[in-house]
Amino acid sequence: MSKVIVVLGTFYGDEGKGRVLYHVSKNADIALRCTGGNNAGHTVFVKDKKIALHLIPSGTLRGNVIGIIGNGVVIDPVVLIKELDMLKEMGIPENNVVISGKAHIIMPYDKEMDGLLESIKDKPVGTTKRGIGPCYSDKMERTGIRVEDFISEAFIEIATKNFENKNKIFEAYNYNKMKYKDILEEYSNYAKRIKPLVKDTVNFIHNSLKNNMKVVVEGAQATLLDIDHGTYPFVTSSNPTIGGILTGSGLNTSNIGKIYGVLKAHSSRVGEGPYVTEEISKIGDEIREIAHEYGTTTGRPRRCGWLDLVALNYSIKLNGFTDLAINHMDSIGKLDKFKLCVAYKYRGEIINDFDSNIDFLNECIPVYEEFEGNFKDISNIRNKKDLPSEAIRFLNRIEEITRVKISLIGVGPNEYDVIEC
Repeated sequence: MSKVIVVLGTFYGDEGKGRVLYHVSKNADIALRCTGGNNAGHTVFVKDKKIALHLIPSGTLRGNVIGIIGNGVVIDPVVLIKELDMLKEMGIPENNVVISGKAHIIMPYDKEMDGLLESIKDKPVGTTKRGIGPCYSDKMERTGIRVEDFISEAFIEIATKNFENKNKIFEAYNYNKMKYKDILEEYSNYAKRIKPLVKDTVNFIHNSLKNNMKVVVEGAQATLLDIDHGTYPFVTSSNPTIGGILTGSGLNTSNIGKIYGVLKAHSSRVGEGPYVTEEISKIGDEIREIAHEYGTTTGRPRRCGWLDLVALNYSIKLNGFTDLAINHMDSIGKLDKFKLCVAYKYRGEIINDFDSNIDFLNECIPVYEEFEGNFKDISNIRNKKDLPSEAIRFLNRIEEITRVKISLIGVGPNEYDVIEC
């Protein structure tokens, strides 16, 4: 195992990173989360029990792995404490979690601001309204509350000033002003709870690497939701690509060994925005039900369609994936036939380069290759050569076009339903 393994989503999120993370963290000492907030969810099956985490790294569930929440994360303390309580119920010590003092705190006014901003947009982005974007806005405006401020004596003063300033904005939009005295008392108690877990995580991580500890980095959201490189404005508020991993953790490029790109044998998207291979049809509904495509965080039904290799190659360019991990091979095989997008047709011309420009994507028509489905149960298969021939042809075609090895193949929902290649 390389000292640092990074696991990232290749498309619009919900690719099954949690399962891959749990799998590759079996030899890890540290699980590190660097970007996003509780708008992201990782679902893991541990001993056949389904567990969803939104802030604490899923590798922490192994019990002997330290979970680090890095500086690039925005933290809702209400969600964090619920997850700490869940770990405690599972017998995992609370001090297995380490929190960066440089991470930012999502305050109640951020959630209110999220709702207000969505309500006044001509075209809502479809945020989870959990305050993620406004918290990152506060960070960029230098008015945010870092964890180190949250646990300091200055918290009440800083937060009071912020509430007063936000209330001026709410008032200007005839939005209800917030009463915050009780909120400040409640949040002060949250701060006391997490204070013992706060450390300088940059030095903690690098000292751990010096001591030959192994780190798995958990990506949140995915490449096509990147604020810079995704389908803007229908994106998240952070950089869930490899650049965000570096700035959100303090790691440097020489620390990183393997970079896994996680994808599904089909594709999905939540919220608004372009989606070239979407099936707005009976087959899209069928994929959704077979693959249980409903949001971990929101429960929202996901838009579904076929795997897009044009978009995947774009993701590979941005992140430098050394390996691919593909989930839901079992799900796609339940269909009579399934498709793979190998190119786009744009204004009559066949093209292979993805561009995140929305107008461009809305004009693109997918070029498909078709495969035979109706696989028998493949969940017990542990060797690629034992898969149905059409599954092997499908996987080989992905490797041929992307020139990246598929190292992990998910053939069922449980932690052990994985083929290592």
